[in-house]
Amino acid sequence: MKACQKRPVDSAKIADEIEQELQNSLRLEITSYELGAMVMQKLKEVDAVAYVRFASVYREFKDIETFMAELRQLISK
Repeated sequence: MKACQKRPVDSAKIADEIEQELQNSLRLEITSYELGAMVMQKLKEVDAVAYVRFASVYREFKDIETFMAELRQLISK
């Protein structure tokens, strides 16, 4: 939710979509890593700024170079 603040992103809708995907998968358990990856993918599709905000915390960028590499990759796509 924090990554989506002041952005045109409906975080509740994203959460609902992810929940629906998980229910449809019939899996009983997923790892927190898998869940974080799902959130990142949804945010990447919807809003680049929210994605970068989430990724910066989720991937625990250690320095500015790692962060910039992620930004460059996002821009190139």
